[in-house]
Amino acid sequence: MIKDRLDASADATGGALGPDFREARERRLRRAARALGKHGLVHAYGHCSLRVDDDHFLVCAPKPLATIAPGEAGTLVSIHGELPPDVLGEVRIHREIYRRRRDVGGIVRSMPPKAMSLSVMGRTPMPTHGMGAYFAPAIPLWNDPQLIRNDSEAQRIAGQLGDAPAIVMRGNGVVVAAPSVEDAVVLTWYLEDAARIELDCLAAGVAPIRLDEDEARRRATRSGRIFERMWDFLTHGDPE
Repeated sequence: MIKDRLDASADATGGALGPDFREARERRLRRAARALGKHGLVHAYGHCSLRVDDDHFLVCAPKPLATIAPGEAGTLVSIHGELPPDVLGEVRIHREIYRRRRDVGGIVRSMPPKAMSLSVMGRTPMPTHGMGAYFAPAIPLWNDPQLIRNDSEAQRIAGQLGDAPAIVMRGNGVVVAAPSVEDAVVLTWYLEDAARIELDCLAAGVAPIRLDEDEARRRATRSGRIFERMWDFLTHGDPE
């Protein structure tokens, strides 16, 4: 996992007890945020976070992600407590997912345009190509266009996500949960690519062919630095 490589690097510069621990994670989060903005996966709205430990996560600054500057700090949030007053309301979705899933180390809340288009048709991207294989057998649809602004709704959407890597919100974007924030950014790009292909097929009047269970299982590999190479592509030229 990308997380393993980057955490090892961060620990070498100071570890959990040193001052570089927080800054290394702040830098990872800023790079993730800018990658999402650079590649059109968010616009004015969206946020990303990473788990710091069993009790806390770090969420990016509450502003358009492409505008987050080098050195700009995020906010440390308690997984078990109330949201800080300066944190966006939908960050409660992150908190509920971290509470339920210890396997999650990073979350992206995004507005990818092709996935948004599919969502208002009541559809989520099918696993039809290699990058879609990571979402097999299916991405759940949160069939409500309203913003998540209270704890009960955040709990419900986290419950519907279950152990899946992503959930699509009808007319309201996507939430991706992954072992690291880097993986979550990569999976967000993969999800949008799957949506693009499905829309292309629909526009051509041809039904896309879904990967079967065996095809998806064999194709959803991480060998060959697949995630790492996509992360390098998405963050190429980043100022940090």
